[in-house]
Amino acid sequence: MKVALVHDYLKEYGGAERVLEALHEIWPEASVHTLVYLPEFLGPHRERLKDWNIKPIIPNWIPLINKLISPLRLVAPILFKCLDLSDYDVVIVSATGAYNPNLLKTKPGAHICYCHTPPRYLYGLPTAREWKKYWWIRIPAEIANHFLRLIDFQSAQKVDWFIANSKNTAARIKKFYRKEALVIYPPVEIKSKRVKEQESKSGKYFLAGGRLARPKRIDLAIKACNQLKLPLKVYGKMFAGYGEELKKIAGPTIEFLGEVSDQRLAQLYAGCQAFIFPAEEEDFGIVPVEALSFGKPVIALRQGGVVESVVEGKTGEFFDEPTVESLVEVLRKFKPEKYKPEDCRNQAKKFSKERFKAEIVKFVNSKIRMKE
Repeated sequence: MKVALVHDYLKEYGGAERVLEALHEIWPEASVHTLVYLPEFLGPHRERLKDWNIKPIIPNWIPLINKLISPLRLVAPILFKCLDLSDYDVVIVSATGAYNPNLLKTKPGAHICYCHTPPRYLYGLPTAREWKKYWWIRIPAEIANHFLRLIDFQSAQKVDWFIANSKNTAARIKKFYRKEALVIYPPVEIKSKRVKEQESKSGKYFLAGGRLARPKRIDLAIKACNQLKLPLKVYGKMFAGYGEELKKIAGPTIEFLGEVSDQRLAQLYAGCQAFIFPAEEEDFGIVPVEALSFGKPVIALRQGGVVESVVEGKTGEFFDEPTVESLVEVLRKFKPEKYKPEDCRNQAKKFSKERFKAEIVKFVNSKIRMKE
């Protein structure tokens, strides 16, 4: 079976790229098609993709291409529409909501989309850049977005089968595309017994991080820990000037670690009291499940996909409003001894990579049989 994988662009490594990596593990011979591939920006994760057969639509030698990721939205529909993958038996599109990769050409019945979210910037969801506060950007952007929404809807209609990364995303697909989607939760690495031994060495710090973009609302965690004088370690790559904003508001108990290796991240998870996840309208949220896999509870905003992975009172707690006061109230009452590491690990196992691969293979095989 000839399989092609498609991803909006490859410039960073987060939850969506972990899904792509798991798909590639299932079909290691698959070609990977993407609008832009910039390995120099992948940091410690560059090695993960070095042996892949990656076919970027736009060559990476074009000057300043790394600065054009957002403006490329205006031409991406045309470029993806020219991508002809009709020679492949199955085409699986990992759609992050950045562009419109589903416009490509495929065989009838061969087009599967694993949707992380419909484009957040088109449907009023929080985004990495606060473009709406600048009127000279807002007016032309709203006009462009009107036409991009029409294109996005047309793009979705070309998909034969939708898979959503959460019930939250499935509801968006139903609302914006009028299409049904099967939910297959993203893959999370469940750590070995070696990590369990580290849990007894848990420190007094809280942990936050991942992709440090504005919708993740790391500022809430920093301000709350400032107020309570709690130690907080923040890891991850910073986006769109948000990192500098975070550093300006950080007090003496806040430590920024930058991008970290998987080994270092494992140490951070194992050593923390809890993981703080204040993201607004998160599509799913892989990093909270990673924390659970280390036996650590999660403190999260009661919004988005994280309500599907954290069990309140058993594997973590929720705060109800995206405000410092709401998070402070939960942090004041937080007692780490209340949460059993085994409960957290057992919850994380529901989202294992093995489970993800098995469900994906079962789904793809069932659709192939329908075509025969």
